[in-house]
Amino acid sequence: MSTPHNQANMGDIAKVVLMPGDPLRAKFIAETFLENPVQFNSTRNMFGFTGTYKGKKVSVMGSGMGIPSIAIYSYELFAFYGVEAIIRIGTAGSYKEDVNIYDVCVADSSYSESSFAKTMSGEDVHVAYPSEEFNELIFKAAKELNIPYHTGRFHSGDCFYHAETSDYIKEVEANNCILAEMESFGLFHTAKVLGKKAASVCTISDSLVTHQETTAEERQTAFTNMMKIALDAAIAYE
Repeated sequence: MSTPHNQANMGDIAKVVLMPGDPLRAKFIAETFLENPVQFNSTRNMFGFTGTYKGKKVSVMGSGMGIPSIAIYSYELFAFYGVEAIIRIGTAGSYKEDVNIYDVCVADSSYSESSFAKTMSGEDVHVAYPSEEFNELIFKAAKELNIPYHTGRFHSGDCFYHAETSDYIKEVEANNCILAEMESFGLFHTAKVLGKKAASVCTISDSLVTHQETTAEERQTAFTNMMKIALDAAIAYE
């Protein structure tokens, strides 16, 4: 059974899916970490793959950029393909001096100025939460891999570029967000509406405080710590 955005058939996709924004990062993960990966989707070049990791079935698929895009792909995976949990693995910009480039961050919540939740389900809310169960699996995996991480509230912004007249940063500061990204809120709320599980692990690609940044190639292939954490958490899920 295909959807408008996914050519996979039922059974092609694992119960747990890792979801980077960049479809080329999905391809990198599949080719680098999965045994015998099989591509299940290429519609709109939003690549998806299923293989095994340490003997257990895992899938990885791109989400695209922004809340509407991840909401489409995560909804279809949850509602039409039997997916039980999605772990977003993305890049982010740091809002904090002690959160540096290459650092791994795990969301304990996500704030967004978006009207997505109200439009999707009639809930006028601006904070969404990940699965506590999956966060515990992520924390355990990070500890066992000896990979340090930050945890805190993510800002899932509606805009990547802001005019000088924008005062969005006031709400970001009021919500004590540790980083900026664009997808976690949409994923968390979609999972809540459908009774599924979701989590988000990001790597800092640039700092909005120090203005340090990484290259596009590094963002695609070098952020392997979050990938290892997410993969170990995925196969620990029963």
